[in-house]
Amino acid sequence: MPHSLPRPEYPRPQFQREQWLCLNGPWSFEIDPGDSGLERGLRERPLAGQITLPFCPESTLSGVGNTDFLNAVWYRREVVIPPEWQGRQVLLHFQAVDYDATVWVNGVEVARHRGGFTPITCHLAGIAAPSETAVIVVRARDDHRQPKPRGKQERQYANHGCEYTRTTGIWQTVWMEPVPAVHLQRPRITPEVTRSLFHLEIPVSANLPGARVHAALLDDQGEISSAEFPLGLESTARIDLPVPPERCRLWQPGDPHLYRLRLSLVHPSGEVLDQAESYAGLRAVAVDGRRVLLNGQPLFQRLVLDQGYYPDGILTAPSDDALIEDIQLSMRAGFNGARLHQKVFEERFLYHADRLGYLVWGEFPDWGVGGAGPLPEHQRPTATFITQWLEVLARDYSHPSIVGWCPLNETWQAITDHLTDLDEVTWGMFLATKAADATRPVLDASGYSPLVPQADVYDSHDYEQDPAIFAEHHAGTRAGAPYVNRGWPNPGDEFSIPYRGQPVFVSEFGGIWWNPKAAAGENSWGYGSRVNDIEEWYTRFEGLCAALLDDPAMFGYCYTQLTDVFQEQNGIYFFDRTAKFNLERLRAVQARPAAIEVQP
Repeated sequence: MPHSLPRPEYPRPQFQREQWLCLNGPWSFEIDPGDSGLERGLRERPLAGQITLPFCPESTLSGVGNTDFLNAVWYRREVVIPPEWQGRQVLLHFQAVDYDATVWVNGVEVARHRGGFTPITCHLAGIAAPSETAVIVVRARDDHRQPKPRGKQERQYANHGCEYTRTTGIWQTVWMEPVPAVHLQRPRITPEVTRSLFHLEIPVSANLPGARVHAALLDDQGEISSAEFPLGLESTARIDLPVPPERCRLWQPGDPHLYRLRLSLVHPSGEVLDQAESYAGLRAVAVDGRRVLLNGQPLFQRLVLDQGYYPDGILTAPSDDALIEDIQLSMRAGFNGARLHQKVFEERFLYHADRLGYLVWGEFPDWGVGGAGPLPEHQRPTATFITQWLEVLARDYSHPSIVGWCPLNETWQAITDHLTDLDEVTWGMFLATKAADATRPVLDASGYSPLVPQADVYDSHDYEQDPAIFAEHHAGTRAGAPYVNRGWPNPGDEFSIPYRGQPVFVSEFGGIWWNPKAAAGENSWGYGSRVNDIEEWYTRFEGLCAALLDDPAMFGYCYTQLTDVFQEQNGIYFFDRTAKFNLERLRAVQARPAAIEVQP
């Protein structure tokens, strides 16, 4: 793959084929302000401008840099499908398009998709074949004034508070790959530490009686185990691959061992039809009373809030190295993981988290859904939340770095005596998560409005800046009375159902406002009163962290946040990723033994 292309790396590391074609780079492009492009012939005619993919038109890296409201945008590119793919069908992939996407190839509609964070796959059989030209046209509609799952994307014209520059249209890699008519699909990999094996579910695109799926598990010494599943009445292979004691190595921070997987679809004649490479980590996450265990041991989760924004790429990292750097920056400051906040991160971020031993919580971008609190009509709970969240779970299930799920965040609904749409959506997203994944804890709604009694963990958001008052807020946790979010819009409102003995953590705290570069009157903010000097920042940071580390009833915390994001300037690092603080001092604070790790 030529490295002159932006973001040339393989976009789906956990299910990788040898042959593929990156379609990043220059595309024809046109903004459609009135969303009338279909009527005006934009599907058929050349487009007026150009854009560099995979960057959104709001970003400078795209070459467009238009941060106005973009109700609809169009893309066009002609691609000659490699002739060496002869005899195979072609799949066209878009890793993410925000928000409503329609794709045509050679004038034929091949996909329509709602949701800005998960992949779209277009089957081109009968439409475009190897050696032929595929004329690809994409329309992305994204009216930001309409309530929708958008995370922290700004609803108003200009950035303010903790809402940031919008992302419209294609913002992750576009690519093609050849496959046989019957081919492997993404595997679902479940580690089972107790039995020391991996359980694989490997769907095949169609049943092929007499064919078989072969799977092999490997490490640096070579093959460990292998097995086959005959296809007959079923089109999903179910295979167990055991790991003998002498080759068993658990995945964990500090030793993130990954096994390789080799998958093959074999024709009844013995011909190998399709092959793919994957990987897996052998680890277990479990709830034990009020503790969350990793591989049977308590590990205090020292998490940082990571929103995944970049000055030049907005939601898209400028390079693969930038994804790696963010994880390394967090670890250098003493964190062992992150809450991936209000964004479904690129698959390659999760790949790097897997190989670097970095714990993450996956989350859906739906901040403020419910139409109450400080975000009226920001995002409205509908069935599409559940649909889009199921796509996220299917994409990311097999990553060992993911240790928990957070379907909703700050839903801002006070407990009432009648059911609402938000009650149904919260319950639906929780049920969907538990049905899709029985191996990880699920937090139904982070911060405000936990509504599901069966939720696996209990949390709060607390941006109190005085460490003494902060400690008082959470002093009741060990006695079974954890801090409960209250107060919006009425101070007496209850936002949480009664506590039922689950593990507890403070999933947002800190946000200490400090930017010595900000001039007086500049658009700059953080939580609470700004510290007077950097020493006061260190004192506040240590006091807040210590209150939670010393609590034997806390299994973790999540500090806000990794970097400044535009005007929100409460990061450990500046927005350009340069350091604000002495990292040795931050690591020393977080190296304090956590009570939950040392108690019997």
